[in-house]
Amino acid sequence: MTETLVRVVDADQPRSADRSLVQVAVGVLVRADHAFLLTSRPDGKAYAGYWEFPGGKLEVDETVEQALRRELQEEIGLTIQDCILWKTERIDYPHALVHLNFCKVTQWTGELQMLESQSFAWQQLPVEVKPVLPGTLPVLQWFARERGFVGDTHNN
Repeated sequence: MTETLVRVVDADQPRSADRSLVQVAVGVLVRADHAFLLTSRPDGKAYAGYWEFPGGKLEVDETVEQALRRELQEEIGLTIQDCILWKTERIDYPHALVHLNFCKVTQWTGELQMLESQSFAWQQLPVEVKPVLPGTLPVLQWFARERGFVGDTHNN
């Protein structure tokens, strides 16, 4: 597992000085055909309509795996069978400083349900949905390296 430096998003926008680091569990669901699941951010959230990997904030005393299991059940109606912490990344958004814990998930049960009125898309590289949330871009770059992909990993 590796962690890179903080990525700053929309650096020209103001940030409040009292932001604390928010831990987030992120599910990178990958099918046998190597397609991965992206969901759109619901209305009312920062960057609404942007595409991302599903997941959410850790609650007090919750592990990354516990948070991911809870979030994926609440957001998309799936029960994950495996959860492998893959990589981490820190993103400095204008609205939040987040520590993203990306977990690869290859086994789950249930049918996809968009419980927060979001959309979903199974994607391959290069992704066809847009715009893509900046915190999602590192994963697309990691996939590109893993898969020996040459060229752009997104079409924004």
